[in-house]
Amino acid sequence: PPGNAGRAPGPPDGGWGWVVVFGAFISIGFAYAFPKGLAIFYKEIQDFFGTSYSEIAWVSSIMLATTYGAGPISSILVNRYGSRPVVIFGGLLCGIGMVSAAFCTSILQLYICVGFITGFGLALNLQPSVIIIGKYFLKRRPIANGLAMAGSPVMLCTLAPLNQFLFDNFGWRGSFLILGAILLNCCVAGALFRPIGAATASVETQAIKQGKDALKEEVTRDAMEMSSPMNVPMETRREVEERKECCEKINQYLDFSLFKHRGFLIYLIGNVLMFLGFFAPIVFLAPYAKHIGIDEYSAAFLLSILAIVDMIARPTTGIVANSKWVRPRIQYFFSFAIAFNGACHLLCPLASDYTGLVIYSVFFGLAFGMVCAMLFETLMDLVGAARFTSAVGLVTIAECCTILLGPPIGGTLIDTFGDYKYMFIKCGAVMVLAGTFLFIMNCYNYRMLAKEEKERKAKEEDPKSVRTENEGRNNWNKETMRDGPEMEPLREEQEGLNKEVNGT
Repeated sequence: PPGNAGRAPGPPDGGWGWVVVFGAFISIGFAYAFPKGLAIFYKEIQDFFGTSYSEIAWVSSIMLATTYGAGPISSILVNRYGSRPVVIFGGLLCGIGMVSAAFCTSILQLYICVGFITGFGLALNLQPSVIIIGKYFLKRRPIANGLAMAGSPVMLCTLAPLNQFLFDNFGWRGSFLILGAILLNCCVAGALFRPIGAATASVETQAIKQGKDALKEEVTRDAMEMSSPMNVPMETRREVEERKECCEKINQYLDFSLFKHRGFLIYLIGNVLMFLGFFAPIVFLAPYAKHIGIDEYSAAFLLSILAIVDMIARPTTGIVANSKWVRPRIQYFFSFAIAFNGACHLLCPLASDYTGLVIYSVFFGLAFGMVCAMLFETLMDLVGAARFTSAVGLVTIAECCTILLGPPIGGTLIDTFGDYKYMFIKCGAVMVLAGTFLFIMNCYNYRMLAKEEKERKAKEEDPKSVRTENEGRNNWNKETMRDGPEMEPLREEQEGLNKEVNGT
């Protein structure tokens, strides 16, 4: 075949990629905004089933935790089938989950239908949408990610007043039926995810497979020739080969060697800590407004204000992050955004009226948009596009534990103290701590990378170190092969092998 046949095409950085960004805008928007928009119904569902704040908070927690925890499954499905069918199937699951929730008769059934089924469908929308943007964009990737992530505030801005309108006219059961139909639009978004370079990728995969088969035959033949003098059992060799093949299959879908990557581990620890206080303030913002005497539509409008600011903040953050001053040190910018988010929550208890909550929503929307716009861009900056699919899967399954516990811990604090301010203080303190940790550890990581790069260049430029290693190896060989009566048989055998090789 010609030289370019097996070569994968580069990211087009435009063209159909912008249609893909629009599809990702819809999928990511529903995946992030839907769990927050459901908070409008929580007060009424709580009264209907007679549950506490912590019990009703588990609905959003299970949904968010399933969305993040199913990340590895989503990554495996994307690697196996591609982004398009996975997103379409996820849209169908979302619709089925919400329609089923309309007929629930207990809070436990809501956990299953809304939390697990709809949450799993949203997971199959989120991961493929983020992954396919990395395949279509390289130079403009921060801008494309920022535009796609703007889907979350746009959807939240729409869903908050829409949910209140649906509840007033159809009740929460009728609203869930309509929302299930609306979520089927994720199937339309998935249809836009046209695979990139399918033909060349198949040629490349076939060539790699043929090369692996040839190499495996050669290794097996050599092993059989060497088996008789070495007395290695054939069964043991087969077991080793099967174990290696199993590990290769697992590593093909999830690259566990990332846990040896210093930057990935820093990102993982910081994000796991951050998500302990990331979603709870949004879940309880509308109930908090109702708690201090604000009417339902004004409380829902706070989420719309947050979403409008968030909508502007995400693409703006993408443009700033793509600049030549910020992109080389984007990890510092990400750390600042997390700490800024935490500072907003720490100051929220000072807002005791509607004006104060509006100001809080504006700053919270700005900080929230900054974090979300860089959430996946910083991970891709650390591990690269080739390992990004595995990295997303591993990160999301680690984050799901703190996402699951965050809102219920906040609800428990509200039930215990009868006040929302302790929940906001807890979330703010955790996020400030996470931002500080990421800033310090990224500073250390950048210094270590610079030091390692300097040492590598010094080794390449200085041939003395290579020559010294070779001389040391030769001296060791000479010493081990010294003339002596006890070494004579080994020396003769070595000379015979050399003659055989030369003859061959």
